[in-house]
Amino acid sequence: MNRDFIHIKDFVILVEEANANKIEVDSCYFDEPLIAVAFYGLGNVDLTVKYGQERKIFRNTKGLALSFYANQEVEFEHTVSPGKSLKCLVVATKLSSLEQLPNEEGELFTDLLHELANPKDHFVKGPSFFMTPEMENIVDAIFLNNYSGKTKMMFFRSQITALLSHFFGQLALKQQKASKLIHREQLDKAKNILLENLENPPSLSELSQAIGCNTTRLKKEFKAIFGVPVFKYLQNERLASAHKLISENEATVQEAAWQVGYDSLSSFSNAFAKKFGYRPSQIK
Repeated sequence: MNRDFIHIKDFVILVEEANANKIEVDSCYFDEPLIAVAFYGLGNVDLTVKYGQERKIFRNTKGLALSFYANQEVEFEHTVSPGKSLKCLVVATKLSSLEQLPNEEGELFTDLLHELANPKDHFVKGPSFFMTPEMENIVDAIFLNNYSGKTKMMFFRSQITALLSHFFGQLALKQQKASKLIHREQLDKAKNILLENLENPPSLSELSQAIGCNTTRLKKEFKAIFGVPVFKYLQNERLASAHKLISENEATVQEAAWQVGYDSLSSFSNAFAKKFGYRPSQIK
């Protein structure tokens, strides 16, 4: 196992390489609490994280970008096998140094890796994903470099900055996609609440509270997804339901109006005619 530590400003860079003719196990610890991202450039290596009675196992790590928090109690154990060489690059910063990181990097760690910046255990696994081709190229370049001295430090500084930029960029995109999915679930819930309460629907404020968002966002995003404002959607569904009741002889015009929440028969008839082009009494 070849292990090299490089210090760049408030970052510690750990570069690990290993080849094995037989199965070998190598362990390492950190001597203080750190937030880190590990980038695996080569080999389907097994990683076991140990602390107390806990064991977390990561298999087939090639191409993986894995973020985590770890303190002094955590042991990292790599199992290297023939044909499964290890190339691992770890970019770490002290938990206590987040506020001192330059160029608002500390805010990126705090905002996008919030659970790591506020750990609740000896080890906390953060987001992980497989690297983009651009990230893999950077990792490969780091392991292939032949620089030394100040040139090596300059090279590492530029490459690590680029690698972290890609990591946080991908992480932000994934979180945005996840946020959109959550928003869609909320909007679907709002739609279902309206459908289940055609006769006595909630107010916009009550609907917002029921799905956990503010009224401004609800109005804007509901229209963006479903094509019409909230209460236009409600009106359309009311009238469609009334049309079905009348056309299938399940209710009179008056009864259908009441069942979908209209107190005024004239208002119901006018809205019906505007939507369908004829009055409910003309349904045959």
